[in-house]
Amino acid sequence: MRKEYDFSKGKRGPVLASSGKTRITIMLDDEILEFFRDRAESSGSGYQTLINAELRKAVASMANASAEPLTAERLRQILREELRAA
Repeated sequence: MRKEYDFSKGKRGPVLASSGKTRITIMLDDEILEFFRDRAESSGSGYQTLINAELRKAVASMANASAEPLTAERLRQILREELRAA
């Protein structure tokens, strides 16, 4: 090791650029976090990866739902399904 290092041209931040992901802080309910941690442990993947996958599904679902106009027939179908479930 050297006695002194020259950091005059150093830059703050990560050494490598991000690969399309951003680090954030987020507050989740304890039950949600426990659910994903348990699933991650049983599947052998990371809980953050599972949360990201579920968020991707939700975004895709919302994008598909908003692309399709709500017709009277589709509304009847949704109501039938909901009434059967109740």
